[in-house]
Amino acid sequence: MLFCARFPPNYKTSLNLSYFIAKRISFKRTGGFTGTIHRIAVASVAIGLAITMISFMILGGFQNEISNKVFSFTGHFQSMKFVSGNAFEESPISTNADFFQNYQNLEFIKHVQVFAHKPGLLKGDEEVEGVLMKGVGPDFDSLSFKPSIIKGRFIQFSDSAASNEIVLSKKIANKLLLDVGDRVTMYFVQEPPRFRRLEIVGIYETFLENFDDKILLGDIQTIRNLNAWTPDQVGGFEIFVDDPSQLDSYAEPLYDFLDFDLKLIKVTEKYMEIFDWLLLLNNNVYVFLSLILFVAAFNMVSILFILIMERTQMIGVLKAIGAKNAQIRRIFVWNGVRIISRGLLIGNAIGIGFGLLQDQFRIIPLDSENYYMSFVPIDWNWPVFLFLNLTVLIVTTLVLFIPAMLISNIKPIKAIRFD
Repeated sequence: MLFCARFPPNYKTSLNLSYFIAKRISFKRTGGFTGTIHRIAVASVAIGLAITMISFMILGGFQNEISNKVFSFTGHFQSMKFVSGNAFEESPISTNADFFQNYQNLEFIKHVQVFAHKPGLLKGDEEVEGVLMKGVGPDFDSLSFKPSIIKGRFIQFSDSAASNEIVLSKKIANKLLLDVGDRVTMYFVQEPPRFRRLEIVGIYETFLENFDDKILLGDIQTIRNLNAWTPDQVGGFEIFVDDPSQLDSYAEPLYDFLDFDLKLIKVTEKYMEIFDWLLLLNNNVYVFLSLILFVAAFNMVSILFILIMERTQMIGVLKAIGAKNAQIRRIFVWNGVRIISRGLLIGNAIGIGFGLLQDQFRIIPLDSENYYMSFVPIDWNWPVFLFLNLTVLIVTTLVLFIPAMLISNIKPIKAIRFD
C-alpha cells in the first residue's frame, strides 16, 4: 500500500502534482487564517508595485514636462559664432552658411530655426523692467511652444516689414501691470539709444526663472533693423533633433558638419542646473524601488514561513507517503508564485488606472510656484513598466526558496503530531 502511494518519480508528473496541491491550498479554497495570509501577501505585492509604477510615471512626466519647456524655447542645440558681440547679444552669421543650407543631410536633425537677442528696458504705464528680447522668425516652432502660451496668441510675421507684436511672460506682465492688447515702449541699449512701440499679443508661462524673469519674444526683423544687419543675417541657429535622449551621440557628427567659425552648444549644458537637478531626481526613485523590493521580498519570506508552519502536518503526511523535499518545496514555491502573479495583476491595474485618471482629468493639482507646473504629469514608459514587473517577479520568486529550504529539516513523525 505504501509503495503504491509513493509520489511518481517522473519530473513532469511531479511538477504537475505540486502545482495541483498548490492550487488546492490557495486562498480561494481555504478560509480563516490561511485565506487572510494570502490576501495580505497579494496586497503587499500589489501596493508595492502600484506605488513604484506611479512613482516612475510621475518622475518621467515631471522630467519630460520640464525638458520640453526648455527645448521648446531653445531647441536641443544652439549654434552661433565663436566670438559673441557681448554677454547678451550675438555676432551676426548668415543663413547662407553651408550648415543652414545643407542640414537636411543629417537624418537626425528634425528642424532648424533662427534667433537673435537684444537687451533693453520695457516701460509700462508705471514701471520699467530690464528684459531681453529674443527675436524669432516664421520658422520658429510655435506648435511646440503653444502649450506655454496661457493667453492670447503667437506673433504673426510679415514679409514686408518687421512685426511690432511681442509675446510677454506672465511674470513680467504682472510686474508692469500689462495684459494682452496693451502697447508698450522698449528702449534698446545701444549707441545711440533707440526705442520701439510694441503690442502685446500673447502671454506665456514656463514657470522657469531662466525664461520667465527676463525674456520676451519678438520679430527677429526688429533686431536686424536695430543692428543694421542684412536680411540674411541672424544671431544663431537653434537645432531640434529626433531623439533628445541621444544628444551626446549626436553632438560629434553635428559639430563636424558645422562651418568652421561656428560653435555648438548643447542646451543640456547651457542650462546644466536644470538638467542636473532632473537627473538627481532619478536617485530618489531608485532608492524607493530598492526599498519596495526589500519590503516585498521580506513580506513574501515571512508569509511563506507562516504558511509552512501552518501546513506542517500536511508536509509530514506528504513525507510519510514518499514525497521528496524538492516536490514539497515546489508546492510552496508555486503557491508563492500564484500570490506574486495575482499581486502583479492587481498592482498593474491600480497603477495604470491611476495614471489614466490623472492623465485624462488631472485630478491632482500642483502649486506652480514650487513645482513649475500646475498638475501632476504622467509619462507612459512601457519598457520601464515591463522592467518593474519582471524585477518584482524575479526577486520575490527567488527569495521564496529561502523559507522553502526549511522543509528539509521537518521530520514526518513530529510534523504529523504538530499542533
